[in-house]
Amino acid sequence: MPDISLTTLVFLCVAAAAAGWIDAVVGGGGLLLLPALLLGMPQVPAAQILGTNKAVAIVGTTGAAVTYVRKAPVQVGTAVRIGLAALAGSMGGAFFAAGISSEVLRPVIMVVLLGVAAFVLLRPSFGTGADRGPVTRARIATAIVLVGGGIGFYDGLFGPGTGTFLVLALTAVLHLDLVTASATAKIVNVCTNAGALAMFAHQGTVLWKLAALMAVFNLAGGMFGARMALRKGAEFVRGVLLVVVFSLVAKLAFDQWSG
Repeated sequence: MPDISLTTLVFLCVAAAAAGWIDAVVGGGGLLLLPALLLGMPQVPAAQILGTNKAVAIVGTTGAAVTYVRKAPVQVGTAVRIGLAALAGSMGGAFFAAGISSEVLRPVIMVVLLGVAAFVLLRPSFGTGADRGPVTRARIATAIVLVGGGIGFYDGLFGPGTGTFLVLALTAVLHLDLVTASATAKIVNVCTNAGALAMFAHQGTVLWKLAALMAVFNLAGGMFGARMALRKGAEFVRGVLLVVVFSLVAKLAFDQWSG
């Protein structure tokens, strides 16, 4: 573990807990956790920051997934199939990550997120389950290929907002309500994190001792967030979703123009 002060360590653990809560409710915990790691350890190479982030996030995501599966109407079989495609996609994305400039991706992602926010605001029924119809094989296949493979690749390649993209895509493709979509996304996100983490571990870019400590706090935040989402329902998740989307756009814009 790098030589860091007690104050920095406490800061990172608090950030891990908050990120776990955000990630469990609507995804996007990396929006907080990655900048916290970068701010707390500016001397550490970016590859080790990314690898450590995945090692922390997978623990909280797994805890949230278990909490959701126990209480939410999740189609675990479908989620696992999407997750396996996501695992393969995230490993591929992590493999190509070194050769892609984030400056190229940020503007595209900002435009997509702003479009998503406008859609959610202008369509109040989105994510309430009101437009739910039969989940056909074609929709499941689309979810496996596009949601699993596509977003999984993005997670390994770039990462920020993956959980949010999963929730939105699963809601749109499978007509899930936002709580069920969040629950399903957690299972898928476990797989994307596992695929990317396997690649980072193979490359030796994970600070395991620090990750283990932060993971305890991330797990607590994730399980608390999942319980809160289940208790408060789709409207609460919708509100958090919009906050996270606009925060992610602001962060990406700051990164783009400050760099």
